[in-house]
Amino acid sequence: MKNAVLPLKSEVSVIVDLENTAKTMGSGALDVFATPAMCALMEAAAVKTSMQILEEQEDTVGIALNITHDAPTAVGKLVTAEAILEKVEGRKLYFKVKAFEGDKVIGQGTHERFVINPEKFMSKVK
Repeated sequence: MKNAVLPLKSEVSVIVDLENTAKTMGSGALDVFATPAMCALMEAAAVKTSMQILEEQEDTVGIALNITHDAPTAVGKLVTAEAILEKVEGRKLYFKVKAFEGDKVIGQGTHERFVINPEKFMSKVK
């Protein structure tokens, strides 16, 4: 892992469509942005941030996610998630995550990831 000046931040975005609604994903009955989709978007932002400090032979895995989903988002709207890497302890990365529809915060919380060697990690799965 490379040394980095913290905090580091990245963003990723998605348009809400019928594939990422609560109704389709099984997390509710409505055609609104699903909580699991928001979690995945927040994790994607954290992965993107992590890439700024990883060596070529490293990757990360998510180990904790604690969020609130604070407001609904309709189909057709743009949702952007940001992840701010605030602290590194050994191989453990600590993020603050938020999701927005425009200027409105629709979700927020914390996320932790762990730096791994993919080959070594996958050898434990087999």
